[in-house]
Amino acid sequence: MRYIEDLKEDEHIIEHYYCKQKQSLKTKAGKTFFSLKLQDKTGVIDAKIWELSNDIKSFEEGDFVKIDAYVSLYQNDLQLKVSKLRKSAEGEYNPLDYIPSTDKDVDAVYLEIMGYVKSMQNPYIRELTENVLTKNKRIASALKTHSAAKTMHHSYMGGLIEHILSVMQICDFLAPRYKFVNRDMLLCGAVLHDLGKIYELSPFPENNYTDEGELIGHIVKCLEIIDQAAAEINDFPDETKMLIKHCVLSHHGELEFGSPKQPKTIEAYILHLADNMDAKIKMFEEALEKDNTKGNWLGWQRILDRNIRRS
Repeated sequence: MRYIEDLKEDEHIIEHYYCKQKQSLKTKAGKTFFSLKLQDKTGVIDAKIWELSNDIKSFEEGDFVKIDAYVSLYQNDLQLKVSKLRKSAEGEYNPLDYIPSTDKDVDAVYLEIMGYVKSMQNPYIRELTENVLTKNKRIASALKTHSAAKTMHHSYMGGLIEHILSVMQICDFLAPRYKFVNRDMLLCGAVLHDLGKIYELSPFPENNYTDEGELIGHIVKCLEIIDQAAAEINDFPDETKMLIKHCVLSHHGELEFGSPKQPKTIEAYILHLADNMDAKIKMFEEALEKDNTKGNWLGWQRILDRNIRRS
């Protein structure tokens, strides 16, 4: 198989890919064309079908497709110009080739997360966190395989659990370095803050926003998870629940970034910084991994709003 990460400019390819997105658009002259996002386990590439001829057979978003295309460079990114396309037949492709996944051992990552949970001193916070991870069937079944985002960062199978552990590690590093930090509260927020993504995004290979994601969002879903778990623990302190929920509510940091509240406790602020740090550095890492330009400068990275350089 010719993986997306291995494609080169001016190359002719005939290959199968997963159609992640399909848009029917018009040129300035009013001519209809298709704009596609094609995916395999190594990445996503933009593709255009400029000529809707008989060589372009019927297909839909979410199909596996066989394409005949040329690879070109557009605004410093590779793009496919597709001349022929049809739906792939069963047996022509292995679905696992089209699901990007973490290079981490997710079982080891899970055990490390649970180790942090078991180290919590507050019995209420520890029990709530354990129950969410083990007794919530939806979360328990999806935690090791779900992504942390559609496109922004950790947008691959296992990305969510990888992101959660990274945020926990950062929080655990920072907690003893400052006064007044409740480590248990901070680590609980680190575990819970993005678990609503399991409801917000559909499983792979689709990895797209669900109705719950579009209409409710992962932050509100996480509050529901906390309320449900706390209700199952006798005499769970209302103030503790409120402070945990505030960590989740404010982890995006600013209102313009989708945060219903700004961080107003030291734990909430550390969580916001740790979450933002892991997400942004992962964006750098992914940009550097996918780069195929010559020289040290990668060019303008829209998601990071800057030009970045190899060091």
